[in-house]
Amino acid sequence: MKKKISKKIGILITVILTLAFTVVGCGQKNDTSASKSGTEDSKKKIIIATGGAPKPFSYVDSNNNVTGYDIDVVKAVFEKLPQYEISFEKTEFASIFAGLDSGRYQIGANNFAMNEKRKEKYIYSDAIFKNQYVIALASNNKDINSFNDLLGKKTEVTSGTNYATALENYNKNHSDKPVTINYTDADLISILQRVESGQFDFQLIDAAMLKGYIEEHGLKLKTIQLSKEDSDLIGTPYSYLLIGKGADGETLSKDVNKALSEVISEGKVKEISEKYFKEDFTPKSN
Repeated sequence: MKKKISKKIGILITVILTLAFTVVGCGQKNDTSASKSGTEDSKKKIIIATGGAPKPFSYVDSNNNVTGYDIDVVKAVFEKLPQYEISFEKTEFASIFAGLDSGRYQIGANNFAMNEKRKEKYIYSDAIFKNQYVIALASNNKDINSFNDLLGKKTEVTSGTNYATALENYNKNHSDKPVTINYTDADLISILQRVESGQFDFQLIDAAMLKGYIEEHGLKLKTIQLSKEDSDLIGTPYSYLLIGKGADGETLSKDVNKALSEVISEGKVKEISEKYFKEDFTPKSN
């Protein structure tokens, strides 16, 4: 009788211990899951807006994903910032600014130049690209042989782009006979084709970008190099990211600039530049 009671007690203890370990195990598993979930939930979500042009700074690839130089630089920067979770959204160029203003977007990545009007509304990152401008002309154009020959000539640009800012700076220095600027929402290939046809006299453009468009589309264009003096007239040719002045804008800006400095120093930005342009257009690390 005593043996039977002892056996039953032993079985009962075994069952109790098994249940106890199961409960503890489940608790630990749930705690681990909650911890992982908490880590993910604690990440600050950042939406980066881009217009998907001009290529190769930003464009949509064959899989319908945004890619390009600016996009790859942003990805490299945020690989250094695990406290953030990023996503990209393609939108109209003007909507980038509206989204930054409303707080829908935290960053704009679209080969942005610096100008005083934007500096009042947005935070500029440190430079992510150093442009090398040239003047593109129709191959049969004989009227323009130097930068000074642009006075009074016609060109076409998208408002707010690097090229528009550069030419607006140029006109400030030549108010007696400025370049005639036509603002358009057309894509860059259409703009270059109108230069090729003679509808417009010239296009100010990045040398590496122009080379890519000529090779891809067979454009009959020639170029004029800019002297240092000419470059000084149109301003420092750098590109930047725009960061919204939201509640966390300053913190985000500091984090981005720190990580950007690291990826420049490590040669990652050079690698990205050579991928898209076959040359190194890395700005100096700050």
